[in-house]
Amino acid sequence: MFQITLQYFPIDFDVAFLRIKQQYIVFTHYKIAFYIHVTFSVFSLFAGFTQFSKKIRTQYTSTHRIIGWIYLISVLGFAAPSGLIIGYYANGGFWSQLAFCLLAIGWFWFSLQALLAVKQKNYKKHQIFMIRSFALTLSAITLRIWKYLLVVAFQPRPMDVYQIVAWLGWVLNLIVAELIILKYLKNKS
Repeated sequence: MFQITLQYFPIDFDVAFLRIKQQYIVFTHYKIAFYIHVTFSVFSLFAGFTQFSKKIRTQYTSTHRIIGWIYLISVLGFAAPSGLIIGYYANGGFWSQLAFCLLAIGWFWFSLQALLAVKQKNYKKHQIFMIRSFALTLSAITLRIWKYLLVVAFQPRPMDVYQIVAWLGWVLNLIVAELIILKYLKNKS
């Protein structure tokens, strides 16, 4: 994901994914939202991967807290709101736009609930909402995996793939997250 993000820097509006978004590049808010999204989504991925380490959570609590703040600020302040803006312009029409907008809203909501829970010192609820939040963060990766698999297996039209992966990239992640939470609750109750 870091390499994918690097291709957009220095700022270039005629590279990779942006080549098929030329009709929206004329909108300043789209350009700003896109660059905010790709930048802070990478921070969210890196920060999120460290947060589920029991060793970091228990032995390096201040590190866990600092990285957690980086994650939450990245998601709540930048990546999710900008994701909502670019989701509105998603390829594939209404259903893709709906999928990406719901993803952004869910990502923001779960992250906010995790923040509110930790502020209330409800660490179990915090963990549950962070699992959900990070499942949505991982959609950046799973969307690309599903896209590759669908193209290799079925060779569908590009916009058909986009409409499918817009949903598969995060809905299945959320189902897996709920299964992990159920197992977690079962073991901790």
